[in-house]
Amino acid sequence: MSEQFLSVRDAIIQRRSIKKFNGQPVDREDLLEVIDDAVWAPNHGNREPWRLVVACGKELYALHDLLRDVTVPKWQELSNEELTKQMTKFTLAGGYAFIIVPEDARQKERLEDYAAASIFIQNIQLLAWDRGIGSCWKTPAFLDQPKFREALEVQPGERVIAMLQVGYFDEVPKGKERKKSEDIVTIYGQ
Repeated sequence: MSEQFLSVRDAIIQRRSIKKFNGQPVDREDLLEVIDDAVWAPNHGNREPWRLVVACGKELYALHDLLRDVTVPKWQELSNEELTKQMTKFTLAGGYAFIIVPEDARQKERLEDYAAASIFIQNIQLLAWDRGIGSCWKTPAFLDQPKFREALEVQPGERVIAMLQVGYFDEVPKGKERKKSEDIVTIYGQ
C-alpha cells in the first residue's frame, strides 16, 4: 500500500478513470478499509442504501468465469489466445466491487438512494486513488442479466448500479479539459 494523503482538491482533480490495469492484485483489507471510510457519504435519512459484492484474490478466478459466461458469446468456440484477448478487460483489474441498491417503489426515495450510492462510489474512487489504487466505474448491460444477478445473490427489489474495477496501473491517463463555471452557471435573475 502506498500512503499519499492527497488534499481533497488534489484527489478530485488528479483522479482518473483507469482502464489499463497492470494485473497486480488489490489486497482485500486495503479495499475494505477504503469502503469503511467511503460509507461516510451523505445519504438521505442515513439509510445507507447500498451493499457490495467484492472480489479480490482467489475469488477473482470464479468471477472471471462468470464474466466470461455472460459477456463472451460462444466463448467455448474461441481459441485460448482469442479468449484471453477478449477477457483482458476483466482479468487485469486487481479487484471488483459491485454496488447494489434497493429499488424503492417510491420515486423520491429511489432517486435519493441512487444519488447517495453515487456519492458513495465517488468516495471509494477518491479514497482508493489516495492509496495509489485506480478505479473505473462501469455500468454494463450485463449487470441486469438474470444469471449475473443470481450469481451475485441480488434480491428482488434490488439493482446492481455499478461495476467498480479497481487495481494498480503503470500510467496515469491524461486529463480531459472540463467546463468552467462560466459555461455551466447562470446567475439567478440575470
